[in-house]
Amino acid sequence: MTISVVIPTLNEGAQLADTLLSVREDGLEIIVVDGGSEDETVQLARETGAWVLESDRGRARQLRTGSEQATGEIILFLHADTTLAEGWVSAVEAVMEDPQCAGGAFEFRLAERGFRAYWIEFWVQVRMALWCLPYGDQALFMRREVLERMGGVPIVPVMEDLDLVRGIKRAGELRVLPLAATTSARRYNRRGTVRTVGAHLYALVGWALNWDRQRIAERIGR
Repeated sequence: MTISVVIPTLNEGAQLADTLLSVREDGLEIIVVDGGSEDETVQLARETGAWVLESDRGRARQLRTGSEQATGEIILFLHADTTLAEGWVSAVEAVMEDPQCAGGAFEFRLAERGFRAYWIEFWVQVRMALWCLPYGDQALFMRREVLERMGGVPIVPVMEDLDLVRGIKRAGELRVLPLAATTSARRYNRRGTVRTVGAHLYALVGWALNWDRQRIAERIGR
């Protein structure tokens, strides 16, 4: 079972090294899809042996570009500021041996620790318990055939990750692995915790009610 890791980037030089180090393993295909970085992102990716592609800016478009070029049977979408725990490859391979499993994700964890991190992680756990809706920062993975049947990564301004989750669930079971995808808290630092959580909630409701995606993106500052 082969795995391709697709990482969209835009000026991620400060974050990317740790991300690439966490997924670097023999036999893996690592694809970095850059949306026009002006820092050392592309050079860093090439120096670590990743396959670098160029794309128009936009996470959904970059994910689609990478997934269309990927050769793995399993495609894992990873944010550039997110690292995976040791043993993640064998964990993905094990769960995907079950033909009923169409894809999955990892548990959410913030790199910066403290009360705020525990509070945010708690509400992610609530979301997962109620609806089992992992976001992109939980490193979604899925069978290539499932992604192809749903027409590839949808080109939308926002919430493409939940579209992928919906595609996985329609094709089979979605499994959440008991390993952490550890992501930076920079968006909470930049916009504030309450404002960021509120934006996520607004986007989730909008996605569930099928609101106009461009309107959602504008309201949450994407």
